[in-house]
Amino acid sequence: MSSEAKTGVVGPGGVKHMKWWGWGVDGVGFHHEGKPKFPAFVLKAVGLDLLAAVPVSEPSFDDVPIAASIAPAALLETLEAIVGKDAVVTDDLLRAIHTYGKSLRDLVRMRANLVERWVDVVVYPADEDDVLAIVRAAVELDVVLIPFGGGSNIAGSLEPIAGETRPVVSVDMGRLRSVISIDDDSRLARIQAGSMGPDLEEQLASKGWTLGHFPDSFTHSSVGGWAATRSSGMQSDKYGDIADIVRGVRVARPGGVLAIQPAPSASNGPSVREMIIGSEGRLGIITEVTVQVHRIPAVRQVNAYFFGDWASGLKAMQAIAESDAAPSITRVSDSNETGFSLATSKGSTGIAKFVSGTVIPKMMTNKGWNLDDICISFIGYEGSAEHVKRTKRLVDGIVKAHNGFGVGTGPGVLFDQKKFDTPYLRDFLLDRGAAGDVSEMGAPWSRLLEIHTAVYAAANAAYDQLGRKGWIMSHLSHSYHSGACLYFTFAFVFGDDPIGEYDTVKRAIQQAFVDHGGSISHHHGVGTEHSPWIEEDISTEAVAVMRGLFTSADPGNNFNPGKVLPD
Repeated sequence: MSSEAKTGVVGPGGVKHMKWWGWGVDGVGFHHEGKPKFPAFVLKAVGLDLLAAVPVSEPSFDDVPIAASIAPAALLETLEAIVGKDAVVTDDLLRAIHTYGKSLRDLVRMRANLVERWVDVVVYPADEDDVLAIVRAAVELDVVLIPFGGGSNIAGSLEPIAGETRPVVSVDMGRLRSVISIDDDSRLARIQAGSMGPDLEEQLASKGWTLGHFPDSFTHSSVGGWAATRSSGMQSDKYGDIADIVRGVRVARPGGVLAIQPAPSASNGPSVREMIIGSEGRLGIITEVTVQVHRIPAVRQVNAYFFGDWASGLKAMQAIAESDAAPSITRVSDSNETGFSLATSKGSTGIAKFVSGTVIPKMMTNKGWNLDDICISFIGYEGSAEHVKRTKRLVDGIVKAHNGFGVGTGPGVLFDQKKFDTPYLRDFLLDRGAAGDVSEMGAPWSRLLEIHTAVYAAANAAYDQLGRKGWIMSHLSHSYHSGACLYFTFAFVFGDDPIGEYDTVKRAIQQAFVDHGGSISHHHGVGTEHSPWIEEDISTEAVAVMRGLFTSADPGNNFNPGKVLPD
């Protein structure tokens, strides 16, 4: 990553934003210098010669033909009366930042001037009362509201629907960024929905607490966004997914505030809390969550392990999930992703140093391993020294039983340091005319190998259809008693139709998920990107129930229409 100064766009109230054309902030990016194996790896994987490729220049916003706002004066005056004139913005740059998320589709369209519908106005409420007033005004004036946290969504959950004729208002929650209170006895914290990952962890840490929720998007996403999309963090094996973490929630609706109290469990009908989690703004705007927090662990470490092949690694993760061990992270990469990790490591650090010498490779060959099949695993441990020691002892025994072995914390430290940097690689590839994107799903243990094989076959068939050399790789990222999440990354060089070619590959992967018993998404949400498959995933009757819920809760279709269920 670059060590240049980090800069970004700042909105009203000091709300920080990512750049309009890519991930993160200006002055930070992925670089292949210092990674001697990476150019050769990319050339072999997708046929892109990084040493010869000339990256495009940074896009200039002056070249973006952004459509004029259609927000009428009456709407602007109403919003200004609620939040103040300075917190209602029709500035073109801020409108652009709030129009899309950060999926590959979003970035290609933004860079190529293919935006069909722009946000008309951005409003920055200061508290729940402001949000409630905005919601009521939106229904009265018949405008569209799209809640906005950090803008990191990659499922199309933030974009206005093409052809929308009503004014579109992006409700930026960034000013609602406080940890309101902490109940030490119950280990519950009330947090405003716009609180970004680093800010809320800093506030919690000052009191000795942590939420323990660290998705890839952590540095640029909010707790309200996590709840709205059913997010998962890297340490969900210990802390749970966001649906486990969020115990109470407050949602601004036209009739008032929907308030779910943080009872540990309740038998009070179908769970409204569960209806809100994952609703992507279709039922109102989340203003506050009450979450389970934990004391900062005395010990935290991530260890690296190797397995001889993918099947052995999966079986080991399953055995760990079934055991008395309680790690915070259980992750294993397939051989393709392990090769990628080796190629992106600096020659003298991380995983690379363990396989570039003679000792470790000799250990592997003595075990009868094919070095092209090896799989790297990262397993995390948190808690008291005694707990970590016991859990690691149990895990080490399981790894050994599956013919694997550990190589200590060295690679794990680097994994921990770089865990939030991966999205910058997508911009790096886009700058050189190539696609790099992800799809993930959850499935029972018994289906994982089948799904992995099917997705590889589907992606490679799509590449053949396009006449392209393509790449696919995967890792198991979250484990449960009954199954796990597989997270796939795919890449290829664009031709003349980037969006159409991307759709060919993405559709193939998503269809393989549902055809073989996987969900359409595990933690990225549905949005518009995954909604074409939702009926195949949850059944026709479930879609009918969900549609009835949305129609009843939002008869005017004012709340983020077109998301989760296709119109």
